Parts: sequence; C-alpha cells; structure tokens
Amino acid sequence: MTADLATPTTQSSGRKRLWSRIDKQDLLRTAVVALCALATIAGLTRPWPDIPLVAVLGLVIGCWPIASEAWADMRRRRMSMELSMLIAIIAAAAIGEWVTALVITAFVLAAEILEDLSLDRGKDALTDLMAFLPQTVHIRSGDDIIEAPLSEALPGDVLLVAPGGRVPVDGAVVAGQTTVDQSRITGESLPVDVTTGDPVYSGSVNQVGTVEIRAEKVGTESTYGQIIDAVREAQESEPPVQRLADRLAAWLVYLALAGAAVTYLITRDLTATISVVVVAGACGIAAGTPLAALAAIARIARSGAFVKDGAHLETLSTVDTIAFDKTGTLTEGAPRVTTIHPRAGIDPDELLRLTATVESYSEHPLGRAVVTAARERGLPLEMPYEFEYLPGQGVRAVVDSHRILAGTRTLVTDAPPDLDEGITTSVHVSIDERWAGRILLADTVRTEARVAISELHRQGIRSMMITGDQENVARAIAADLGIDDVRAGLLPDQKLAAIDAEQAAGSTLAMIGDRVNDAPSLARANVGIAMGSGTQIAQDSADVVLISSDLDDLVHTIRVARRARRIVMVNFIGTIAVDLIGIALAAAGLLSPITAAFIHVGSETAFILNSARLIPGRTKHWPPPTGGTDDSRRPGN
Repeated sequence: MTADLATPTTQSSGRKRLWSRIDKQDLLRTAVVALCALATIAGLTRPWPDIPLVAVLGLVIGCWPIASEAWADMRRRRMSMELSMLIAIIAAAAIGEWVTALVITAFVLAAEILEDLSLDRGKDALTDLMAFLPQTVHIRSGDDIIEAPLSEALPGDVLLVAPGGRVPVDGAVVAGQTTVDQSRITGESLPVDVTTGDPVYSGSVNQVGTVEIRAEKVGTESTYGQIIDAVREAQESEPPVQRLADRLAAWLVYLALAGAAVTYLITRDLTATISVVVVAGACGIAAGTPLAALAAIARIARSGAFVKDGAHLETLSTVDTIAFDKTGTLTEGAPRVTTIHPRAGIDPDELLRLTATVESYSEHPLGRAVVTAARERGLPLEMPYEFEYLPGQGVRAVVDSHRILAGTRTLVTDAPPDLDEGITTSVHVSIDERWAGRILLADTVRTEARVAISELHRQGIRSMMITGDQENVARAIAADLGIDDVRAGLLPDQKLAAIDAEQAAGSTLAMIGDRVNDAPSLARANVGIAMGSGTQIAQDSADVVLISSDLDDLVHTIRVARRARRIVMVNFIGTIAVDLIGIALAAAGLLSPITAAFIHVGSETAFILNSARLIPGRTKHWPPPTGGTDDSRRPGN
C-alpha cells in the first residue's frame, strides 16, 4: 500500500466538500423533474391523459431557471443554449412527448450543476490562495506585543511570527532563526533556513522557531497581495479566446435551429426536428474555456509565478520569441569571485584573506563580493588600519603591518595586463608595493539558465538577449547559454526599437527583465515578464511576474499556457465535430430526442472535464509522510 492512497477519512471529507458545493435548490429541482418523468412513464397521467398534471408540474418547476436565463439572453439579443433547449422542451411537450421533455429538462439541469461545480473548482484553485493569510498579526511596540488586524500593519513595523504561523508581510528577519515553507510563493518544495537579515515573503509558513520580521511591503504591495490582485483580475477578465468561444457557441445554436427548420421542411417529422435542436451543445466551449483559463492561472500561481489576467495567458501561449535582459535576469545581478591568480609563492587563500580584510570597510560591489568569498571559505578577517578609499581606483590599508593595495591597474601600477577573460573583472592586489596577484570576479550566470534556454528551444521558441552591457560580455554569456541573437550596448529607447523591429517582422515576443530601465520594454512587448527579485516598477509594467526569479518557472509557465490553449482548441474542434455529426444523424431520424439529450450532455461533460484536468491538486505538505517520498519540485503539478 502506498503512502498517498486516500484514507476513508479523506474520502469522507472530500465527499462533504463536494456536497457543500452543490446548490441544494438546483439539486432538488433536478430530482423533482426526474421523479415526474418516472411518474409519467409509470402512467400517472391523471386527470388528463393528454396533458398529465404531474408532467406539467415537473416542466414548470424544472424550466423556470432555464426560461429565466433564456429571457435574459433574449433581452440582450444574445442566442444561448438555454434558449435552444427551452424551444426543444416546449416543442416536445406540444406534440405530447412529455417524457422526452422531462428527460431533456433533467439533463439540462444536471449539466448546469456539473458546469457550476467545475467552474467553482477552477475559481477555488485561485481563491484558496486569498484566504491563506492570517486575519490578525502580533506587532512589537517597545516591550509589549500588540495583537492587531493585518490591515493595520505598516512598513517598518516589527511583527512576531510563532512556529506554525503564516508570514503576513514581505520583510526581513531582525531577530531569531527558523525554517520557512515558501512553496506557495516560490514553488520550492524544500523548506528554507532563514536568520537575521534574510528576506521572507508573505504567504510563507514558519515551521520551527519564533522570529521577528520587520515589514517592508504590506497589503497589496506584498508578494501575496500581488497574487491576490492577479487572482481578482483573472476572474474578471475575458480573454479573446473566450469572446471567440461565446461567438462560436451562438453560431452553433443558430446552426442547430436552422438545421431543425430544414429538417422539418423536408421531413415534416417533429421528433427528428426536436432531436436536431437537442443534440447541438456548445456548453462545452462556453464553460470549458473560462475553466481552462482559471485552472491554468491557478496552476502557474502554485509554481512560483502569476499571470495578471486571461488575455495575457492566451498571448503567452502563442509567444515564439523571448528577449532576455542580461543583468539580474540571465545572471545573478551581483559579482562573485570566480578565480584567484596569486603571484608565485603566495597562497591563494592568504591573498583572498588580505584583500577581503582591506575591502571590509568598502561599500563597492566588487569589494563586498571579495569579502563574501572570504567568509564563505571561513577565512578570518582582521581590522584594517589607515583605510582609504580612492574613487575609481580601489582601496588601501595596513594589515598585519603590510601595506595592501586592491583595485585597478591605475592603483597597482606594476600589475601585468589584464587577462582577456571575456566576462570577468580583475581586482589587482599589491603587498608592500609589489604586485601579489589578481582576483577575478564576474556576474555569474544563473544555474538554471542554460537548461531553461535549452528547454525553450525544444518548445520552438527563439531566444534573444537585449542588453545595455558591453558587446564582448553579452556575447560571451550568450554563447555559453546558447542564445540565438544578441543586441548589446542598447539604451532603453534602442531596446524599444529592437522590440518594435521584431514585432514588425511578425514575431510574438515576450520580454523578461528586472530593472527600472526594463520597464518600457516590458510594457511594449506582447507579454512583459518581470523577475520577482527585480524593481517594483518592472513588476508593475509586466504582465507576468516570476515570484521566485527562477527561469525554470518561466519554462513551466509557458508550458502550462500552451497546454491550456491546446485543451481549448480540442474543445472547439470536438464540439463542432460532435454537433455536426449529431445534427446530421438527428435530421436523418437516427436519433431520438432522449438519445440526442444523452449525446448533448455527454459531450458537454467530456469537454468540461477536459478543461478541469488543468486544475491543480492540493499542495502537498513537506516533509512527506513516513513511508512515502515527494520529489516533486512544484506542489500541485
């Protein structure tokens, strides 16, 4: 027996949840109509056999919501399936086919219940994100802890989060250490250890120790708040494919009514005419399309990204070119020590220790990177003396009675020519007026970038790099990652021109970046994608945000968008095929009205369930239960 088999308790709770979702009035109405159909079949046709009261009562009860929707559609001058079904039911009753009229009514009502359940599941996959944050928070005020509503938390407040508590804001740990589950935000299954100074995201779960967090972004500005806003927009927006689905549904109804008219004119067979109207079903398109969009956005949100509305999801599914910014997108956006080249006779770790000691007072990014490298190696740093920062050149100080210089060749004048390393920068080091070696630093490529680019190519997506960095640096990184096209040394307006040129050539282009200067390009592209670690203006300008800043999530997002589009297209083609074949068979007298109703409801159910395949499952807890493992990187996939 495997660990993930459902227990009787979970099965029971699942049934309870399903029961609570069903509209009891709709269910009762459907049951009454079905009982009236059985009573009519049993011969309970009193007091008038030709117009049985029980059948009339069943039709009045059952057709009330159908007639209400049909009337509302007529007032909007809109053709709908409810109107066509109502016509078929009235026609069946008019020719004395009372059982047929009742069965069709029961099928239509049952299909409505199924449709509502499926759409509710699609919406719940998104809205369960919205109910996750705590309603109250604990705010430190001096030596006191005050409980207050989450809405009253402000940037700068220090919040206390106990073990098992949910992090309510974006911020940084100022006291304590713990392990947090960030799977709802980043899609990462493994918990993350955090301590003083580390960032935490709203929507994370504190697992081990109590921590104090200084709020930086609260409410709608927080990571989780942005997801909630995206959820609301996704539920309210209507993508172009949905408008196409509505038009196609209307045309299918027109086709069915026209086919019924032709059938009656040729055959004078009212039963065949009714069957033609009944068999045509466009609900699989009309309901399946928004369900696919909602479910896809939910699945993407569960894996560390969010799409701001359905229209952008649809455009993303057609993207054939992705333009990447370099710094902070394909690279980490911060320099790291890559190589140490000491002079003969000098230990590399000693050279790094001395340099890091000198740089420990420096605020320059290269200096901080050297200090970080030394600390990662566990090298002891001392206090430098006579520290001096020389803008544009480097730093100098005294360490262990040695005069140390660290910087450019302008400062370390006896340094040999810089090595042509393509994407590296040299920090030359001098000890007591003699060149002692160089430390090479580079903005390192993201670990997942190479695989992500390769996977995009396998999906038939062309890659570009659009960057303001130097040509040689850009081309070296592009060659390493296998990027198809490089445009380097571009100012923001030149980036816009490059995007315009690609679009004019027929490309559907997505732009991904993270900086302020990327914001115009993100807005201009067919789809703008921002890194979650980037600036707020970049995220505001984008249509998609990769909260985790993981390029694997970009690949996953595009894959889900394309899968949603394929499902919608299958529903389109399948509905048209079933309707055309069904109308032809019904017109030929080969389908009875009840059989036509079975086909109608069966095809509608199949296409709605096809869309429902995108609805993500519930997030699995980490660690897995004893006896089972969970290697999935993205819960709910």
